[in-house]
Amino acid sequence: MPTDKPHRQHLTNSKSLITTYEETRAGFVALALEKNRRATPLIEEARSLKAAASKISTPASLINIAGIQAALLTAAGVSNKAAGHMEPADQKEAIQGLIKQFLEPAGPDFVEELVFRFLLTRGDALGGSMRNVGGALAQRKLTRAIIATLSVAGISYDWFSTKSNTWIHGTEDDPDIELDATGLSWSSGGQNRSVRYNLTVPFLKKNVDLCLFNCRCQELSISYGNPALYIALGELKGGIDPAGADEHWKTSRTSLSRIRLVFADRGLSPHLFFVGAAIENSMAEEIWLQLEDGTLCNAANLTDANQVASLCRWLCNL
Repeated sequence: MPTDKPHRQHLTNSKSLITTYEETRAGFVALALEKNRRATPLIEEARSLKAAASKISTPASLINIAGIQAALLTAAGVSNKAAGHMEPADQKEAIQGLIKQFLEPAGPDFVEELVFRFLLTRGDALGGSMRNVGGALAQRKLTRAIIATLSVAGISYDWFSTKSNTWIHGTEDDPDIELDATGLSWSSGGQNRSVRYNLTVPFLKKNVDLCLFNCRCQELSISYGNPALYIALGELKGGIDPAGADEHWKTSRTSLSRIRLVFADRGLSPHLFFVGAAIENSMAEEIWLQLEDGTLCNAANLTDANQVASLCRWLCNL
């Protein structure tokens, strides 16, 4: 069972929470690698578009090539979301505008111009998704640590796949579960536990990064609206840039304070915790004080594997 001060299992003082220079550097490298991973399909799409467009001699003929209309719309600056709201005639007009205003003036270099404009739009979309990549990487790391804790204890689990929108029984042959999982569920000692990420809690009307429930995964949909079934709620901040650390903590502190008050109004006090990748000195001191006075139940630096493992053991034993 968790101790009265579970953070003492992996933290000795506020300095234990501070992200080191080496950890910050490693975090930036991880972000760069993830950006390259996400960019790979984009590059392949651009190559495919170039190969198809290179078979013709004039930009006007592009509109007759089957299978590249979506890419032409992208090159015209139309996002996938916007394209879904456009009539076929509007889409055709956008493509013709691309050809007349940009591709024809490029002369013999129209294929390069087409690919450039395709990458410009797709790259902008990639940049938007990268703004949330820190949170995605943090979620993956925590998911993998929770799975490791359960596996070491010999506890079977199910995980929720966003791709198939179903719960899947976990096996040892699933090395990339964390890339797709947005939930975990297990039973131990006669108790059922389920975790969901990025949940908009109905009675809070706010998004919470991680919620731990006292229920089976099959009961989650009706459990969201029952405050008594919430065992723990946590803020998870995966951004590694030290410049944004204090702002991330202020946002999390405000969110956790609101969660505390809303549950207190119902006579409840679930466990609240914070996990962050970029933790600077001043915020580390404030987090430590909240841990010591019981305002926070637990906290960990995401870049420290031992701290993450300890916090996950605590979560799994609540």
